Amino acid sequence: MATTNKRIRVAATADLHCTRESAGTLQPLFSQVNERADVLLLCGDLTDNGLAEEAQVLAKELLPAVRIPIVGVLGNHDHESGQQGEVQRILQDAGIHVLDGSTCEILGVGFAGVKGFAGGFGRRALGPWGEDIIKRFVHEAVEEALKLEAALGRLRTAQRLALLHYSPIQATVEGEPPEIYAFLGCSRLEEPLNRYAVNAIFHGHAHHGSPEGLTSADIPVYNVSVKLLQRSYPDQPPYRMLEVPGIAANGSA
Repeated sequence: MATTNKRIRVAATADLHCTRESAGTLQPLFSQVNERADVLLLCGDLTDNGLAEEAQVLAKELLPAVRIPIVGVLGNHDHESGQQGEVQRILQDAGIHVLDGSTCEILGVGFAGVKGFAGGFGRRALGPWGEDIIKRFVHEAVEEALKLEAALGRLRTAQRLALLHYSPIQATVEGEPPEIYAFLGCSRLEEPLNRYAVNAIFHGHAHHGSPEGLTSADIPVYNVSVKLLQRSYPDQPPYRMLEVPGIAANGSA
């Protein structure tokens, strides 16, 4: 099959919070995405209460309205009812690449994704000291960072994008109350992203945070929570656009 080099257009959003009553409300959100992008990224909190019925509504809203490949990760809301495995299965059966320490490659671009976890940033990050429950909390953050590192290590593409729900840096949660920064992300996620030099990082979760920031290695980080995008860019569709070099089969997207 003939291939040509081209710029791959990525659209990213998060925090759709689909409910049983969302039928008919999300399709307009993505009415232009097929023309504007080659890949759609969904960065967690795809459902509101983590119910299988909500995932079924979302699948019907996205498909077949969205005809481009979709890559996503789950968020904390998707875990709320203990049905995250079923939520993931429903979305995968609908053709969505749901990543959880896993990867996929589309049009020559590699994608790695995890949910991530909380814990705080920099010198204020929670350490594994004291009560056992605190150690288990920190262990969860470390495990998510290790899953991300393993996924990034499996990518062999020149261009790499990372999807998370929780933020790997403080800059994109600023705007939220400082008291909850530690529950919006964890800097343990930042180190593997820097080491594998991804092109860009997308996350959600911080609805009142900031649209963008940089890791300590100057890698761009985008907070793509739909409410934040609607507030920050009211004249644009609520997804962040990015172009990266890629490959188009037969010279088309």
